[in-house]
Amino acid sequence: MDFEGELARVLPADTPHRELLIEKSAHHLRLLAAANEHMNLTRVSSPMEAAIKHVFDSVAPWRHFERARRVLDAGTGAGFPGIPLAIVLPRISFILSESIQKKCRFVESAVEALDLPNVEVSSTRAESLALTHRPEIIAARAVAPAQRLVNLFGKALRQGAHLLLYKGPDVEAELAEAEGRHATAEIVCSYDLPEGLGARTLLRIAAHRRGARSAS
Repeated sequence: MDFEGELARVLPADTPHRELLIEKSAHHLRLLAAANEHMNLTRVSSPMEAAIKHVFDSVAPWRHFERARRVLDAGTGAGFPGIPLAIVLPRISFILSESIQKKCRFVESAVEALDLPNVEVSSTRAESLALTHRPEIIAARAVAPAQRLVNLFGKALRQGAHLLLYKGPDVEAELAEAEGRHATAEIVCSYDLPEGLGARTLLRIAAHRRGARSAS
């Protein structure tokens, strides 16, 4: 499968460490394709879809992560968005949380194969890791509704972390539900996936601070 060719075709020219991302992501996707033959890790089958839905989607909003020191990827699944983001942002420490053991073992083996020293993988639940590791950002991609994540990470949010949630284009209902006495929510960016494969919205949620305005 020509993962390198598809990645080279779809990844933006200004993506940090782009050549390294193409090389390591192609390896990651080959590992994923092999593992998917005996475990259900992804429904994406073609190299084009994998390059776009897994890698492009993960790194498209990289600028919203670049100022963090530590990022928690809650429910990383097969390693997205954490692994691609860790490649393009090597100075940031990433904790990839996956409570399903077979997925966690796959991600551990992938991180070892890809030689990513800035990545830690854990089967501990993300809400516990958020309290022990104190990340500035908790990322979640296709994990749960925004309000549920606000409830789950409420204490971490009050300690200063904020959520960056990868969502589809229709986020108004979730945005309204997440807003309230305890949190502020806003859309920080929107982008289209190549080849007409969909639209994405990045939703930022932070604890409400009396007298403070939400920052973009």
